[in-house]
Amino acid sequence: MQQSGPRSDPHLEYSTRLDARRKTVKRYERFDLRIAQVRLATAVLFVLAIWLSLSREVLSPWWLLGPIVLFLALVIVHERVLQVKRRAKRAVAFYENGLDRIEDRWIGRGHSPGNMDESHAYAADLDIFGKGSLFELLCTARTQSGEEILSGWLKAPAGCSEIRARQEALEELRNRLDLREDLAVLGPDIRSSIHPDTMKQWGIWPPLVSDSWPRVAARAFAASVVVTFSLMLVTGNPNSYLLYYGSLMAAGIFALLYRARVRQILSAVEGPKKDLEMLSLMLSRLERETFHSAKLVGLRSSIETGDLPPSRQIARLIRLIDLLTLKRSDGAVAAVLFLVTQVIFAPFTFLWGTQIAFAVESWRRQSGPKIGTWLSIVGEFEALCALAGYTFEHPADPFPELVEHGPAFEGEDLRHPLLPVARCVPNSVQINAGLQLLVVSGSNMSGKSTLLRTVGINTVLGLAGAPVRARRLRLSPLAIGATLRIQDSLQAGTSRFYAEIQRIRQIMDLTGKGLPVLFLLDEVLHGTNSHDRAVGAEGIVRGLIRRGAIGLVTTHDLALAAVADALAPRAANVHFEDYLEGGKMFFSYRMLPGVVQKSNALELMRVVGLEI
Repeated sequence: MQQSGPRSDPHLEYSTRLDARRKTVKRYERFDLRIAQVRLATAVLFVLAIWLSLSREVLSPWWLLGPIVLFLALVIVHERVLQVKRRAKRAVAFYENGLDRIEDRWIGRGHSPGNMDESHAYAADLDIFGKGSLFELLCTARTQSGEEILSGWLKAPAGCSEIRARQEALEELRNRLDLREDLAVLGPDIRSSIHPDTMKQWGIWPPLVSDSWPRVAARAFAASVVVTFSLMLVTGNPNSYLLYYGSLMAAGIFALLYRARVRQILSAVEGPKKDLEMLSLMLSRLERETFHSAKLVGLRSSIETGDLPPSRQIARLIRLIDLLTLKRSDGAVAAVLFLVTQVIFAPFTFLWGTQIAFAVESWRRQSGPKIGTWLSIVGEFEALCALAGYTFEHPADPFPELVEHGPAFEGEDLRHPLLPVARCVPNSVQINAGLQLLVVSGSNMSGKSTLLRTVGINTVLGLAGAPVRARRLRLSPLAIGATLRIQDSLQAGTSRFYAEIQRIRQIMDLTGKGLPVLFLLDEVLHGTNSHDRAVGAEGIVRGLIRRGAIGLVTTHDLALAAVADALAPRAANVHFEDYLEGGKMFFSYRMLPGVVQKSNALELMRVVGLEI
């Protein structure tokens, strides 16, 4: 499905669409109120008709059918109006969130996994997850599959061919705003509650009813109950009563034999119903789309796993779950249907749950193993749409130029993507096989750690396939290791120093796993004495350089700065400066060549009022 490209200004495009969706919400709120008023009037009319037909005998009871039919029709129309209104409200939220991201008001308003893996080599150090994180900025996925796939892309670098395929897909998706909006507003307004692995496992469980004859037998027993019940009503013959109660007994024994398995089948399928509805709607939307980039074409073709489209296969299962209680929506219609079926048509719904359970098992044998594939495809589409949204919202950010053989990180005018552009001072960093190490010195708060995070998080973005916050970036696949946020652990009984050397050992181990390593060491070994720190830090840096790694090291200890001179031309010193003016400390945040010549610790103490 092609669509005209949106305006080049993402803020204007979002604002225009937001205004239109808000108008839709207001229009359908008026419809909602009017239909509710008509429903109330219809209920009053129904009560009046009852009074006139029963008390006054003015009207025939058949007149009651009019208000009943009208009321049920209004309920159905009202539900559709409410669905449109809910979708419009979700569209409003979709564009409001987009404007929040563009206007740097997004922190704390998105979603990010709360349980971070502290042992990961860089996730906590580079603010990949948690409040105010890269994941919170990027993620628009509504399923756990989408969240997990995007999370995986941010935790591990892809190869050059995969990165190029994602870049091509993002170029195609960035202007498909209608598609991304549809995926954001489809289905119930819930976040997926069932883990994808649980749904996949359900799909491949060994069948609880593997033969086809129990399903045939259930239908036969149910039919016998209906037939004998009808004969009993028509003939009134005593023998027909015996036939009816005999068929009831036989059917009851059959149901009792399969009771445990039926309960297990039905309890397992009712849980993931909302997740399956979401999956069906999203697949249905993707089935209508036509793509051109190789990755999207491959994903789209993977959806076709049989003669019947996946969305319709899942819809069949959802209809079976609906039939279990004979309701498709909550409210008056469901209550009426339940009353009618349970009180009037009880013989005709005999073995109802048993038959549905057997039908569910039949569906699971045929389509259950495909659930994992469908979840993965939808999840990858959601991850790509999340990155495409980021690409659309940052039109000035380029895709990195990929280098097959590294190591290489050569960036011009790098900025941190989690900071507002107006507050970012760009810096250029170039490290590669020729210049492997930058030793960054400088005073407190001058920007050393932010520089390391800027290098690291742009590397994460680029190797996930997304644009980077820079004028230009030439990048090879790299394994990242960082020590910017190492903490001690009371529970684990480890000090900050011990936790740091464990992480450094982890980074050293990465150098033997195939990819070149990008190391980002902040105040390396500052938790020990100056002599051990100088000797240990020099040994660590030399070991990483010897293993072909590239990276940056920050330090307050100018003894480590001498290491860069000793390793030249494979290493160089750079620094950040500050200055005191009018009793206030100011920072340029500009990276300069050479070693810093002054410290600001005493000045900062005086600025905050400490008498020295």
